[in-house]
Amino acid sequence: MNEAVPHAPSAAPAAGHPLWVKLAAGLATLLLLLVLLVVFFPWDVLRGPLNRYVSERTGRHFEITRKLDVKLGRTTRILADGIEFANPEWAQDKHLVKAESAEIDVRLLPLLHRRIELPVVTLHKPVLGLQMEPDGRRTWALGRDTGDKTNLPQIGALVVDEGAMHFVAREHGADIHTDFAIDGNAADQLPLTFKARGTWQKEGFSAQGRTGNVLHLAETMKQPFPLRVNLSAANTVLHAEGSMSSLATLDGADASFSLQGHNLAELYKLLGVVLPETPRYALKGHITKQGEVWNVTQINGKLGNSDLTGQLAFDQTQSVPLLSGKVQSKALDFDDLAPLVGLPEQPRSASALPQVPVAAPAQKVRTARAARDPARKVLPTAALDLERLKAMNADVHYSAARITNVRQLPLDRMSLHVKLNQGVLLLDEMNLGVAGGSVLGKLRFNGNSNPAVAEARLDAKSLELGKLFPGAKITQASFGKIHGLIDLKGRGNSVAQMLATSSGNVAALMGKGQISNLLLEIAGLDGGEIIKFLIRGDQNVEVRCAAAGFSVDKGLMSTRTLVFDTADTVMYGEGTVSLAQEAMDLTLHPYPKDKSILALRSPLKVGGTFSAPRAGVDKGALAGRAGVALALGVINPLLALAATIETGPGKDADCHAVLEEAAAPAAAARAAAAGTPAPSKPAQAPEAQGPAARGEKLARKSQPWTAEQIYKQ
Repeated sequence: MNEAVPHAPSAAPAAGHPLWVKLAAGLATLLLLLVLLVVFFPWDVLRGPLNRYVSERTGRHFEITRKLDVKLGRTTRILADGIEFANPEWAQDKHLVKAESAEIDVRLLPLLHRRIELPVVTLHKPVLGLQMEPDGRRTWALGRDTGDKTNLPQIGALVVDEGAMHFVAREHGADIHTDFAIDGNAADQLPLTFKARGTWQKEGFSAQGRTGNVLHLAETMKQPFPLRVNLSAANTVLHAEGSMSSLATLDGADASFSLQGHNLAELYKLLGVVLPETPRYALKGHITKQGEVWNVTQINGKLGNSDLTGQLAFDQTQSVPLLSGKVQSKALDFDDLAPLVGLPEQPRSASALPQVPVAAPAQKVRTARAARDPARKVLPTAALDLERLKAMNADVHYSAARITNVRQLPLDRMSLHVKLNQGVLLLDEMNLGVAGGSVLGKLRFNGNSNPAVAEARLDAKSLELGKLFPGAKITQASFGKIHGLIDLKGRGNSVAQMLATSSGNVAALMGKGQISNLLLEIAGLDGGEIIKFLIRGDQNVEVRCAAAGFSVDKGLMSTRTLVFDTADTVMYGEGTVSLAQEAMDLTLHPYPKDKSILALRSPLKVGGTFSAPRAGVDKGALAGRAGVALALGVINPLLALAATIETGPGKDADCHAVLEEAAAPAAAARAAAAGTPAPSKPAQAPEAQGPAARGEKLARKSQPWTAEQIYKQ
């Protein structure tokens, strides 16, 4: 029986890997190869193409000079050993940046949209060449077409350690070299020290200080940049500590400062701010900048011996910047006003701030010589800078609660509103405290013509006679209220020129009061009365009225009315005052109202110059009367005595008419407006008719007081 032989079992088929496993393995292998490629890729072979690419995109020569490495990521870091980036051909320095090495972060995704975003640029030992031109060109404005913002690399933050910078701005007269370095021992946020030297506005410039070493440039990344600086330029020294967001525009500035210098007006050349001429100064405060507006607050310091506080704003949003604010002084030293009217800084002002350099000795010698010169002019000759008047607008209030060191001037306080608009300077709302009263009004200077057109309208109210001449003891017991008016218009670039060409009206009026009788007797050369008052003591005499009215034509003041009437004596006068020559020629005729003996009454002459006035009797008239007395004395001594008898021809003046005559221009204007005749001339002494009242009647604006009101005071 045949047995069946069993068949051997067949082998099972080999198991296969799923496709996804094979794909994953392949992808992993590819990624590994890519990683190995990135890690070991010789990035330096791309240095040439990268140099050409950046040069092409910016239109500047760019070169990584030694080695290139790259750390890939969403933000890729480029490590460049040795870097040079050229300036445009018009620049003074060859390179915008030349550094030992640089680390540049680049965002990859924006490259797909043809944007170059560099969040951080770190430079080691850089040398920077920055230059700006008046036509708007900047060496740091990159790209062939600086108007195409998409063609410019956007830098977020710039980090430096040590190096140098050269900054040139011909428009600002700037050529500044700066060296900076990291201070490893710095315990604050100011690790970078710097020293700068050169010129600003063509004046010697130096600065030193500390800052942060990270400067945020992009708007989205801007942070306060700390800064501490000591700066010196053109006799001006600045210490500031704070922060700012942009070194290029100084935007976001927020700092405390101290500022001192020889003259605040010098800041115009440095900063473009028009300020008045001052003595040396030392000020502190706080300064901020938002956009195009600077704000200076907490101002506190001194101008010479005068204190100054307040706040100011400088707005550059308009084509003509505007300075506005309010400043005040508790005590204004009168000597500190000397530079404002063109006089040299006074020694007292200089000694108040010894830390500021003193004036040159030659200037002091010239000042002393001028003070001894009787022919010197006293009206201010300082010329207005017409270009400065057009460089800035202003709206500033100033007040001084007290004025000190006035010596012979009865000035005790002041306030005014300074307005400067399109070349027209207006000192408005002027209020000066003078001799217990006030002087109100305005001054206007139009700098749009050359020479400038000047107008002055000042009204004096209730000035006290006894306080007008504080240095004269004989008038201290006198009293009475004086009112006045100055209404002038002229042309010139200085006060002296403006007054020398001015026309208009000047008047001073006084109603009832009292004055030293001895003074009147001396003026009338009444020997008998003088002896009586010297023995018994001086007594006041009643003043009935007083008036001086001048018509002004091209700098020549001619008397319209000059009358001084008391219960004892009446005086009439006539003459001229030349504002151009600063000279006087006035004659006063005294007429005593009582009889006396030993009188040699003679006209009084007031002459000389403003700097050296002269007053005395009319020598011709006095000699004639004395000659008569001597001739009679030859015949009989008693006849000589009789020749000195004063018969008392003086008569009371018509005070109401006198005051109206002095204010005739204003009165005529009011009368013309009302359709009524102007007031008649006052009655005067026969020999005083005509000369004492001559002068053209110039119609002017009405004053806030009337002759009738003054007479009834």
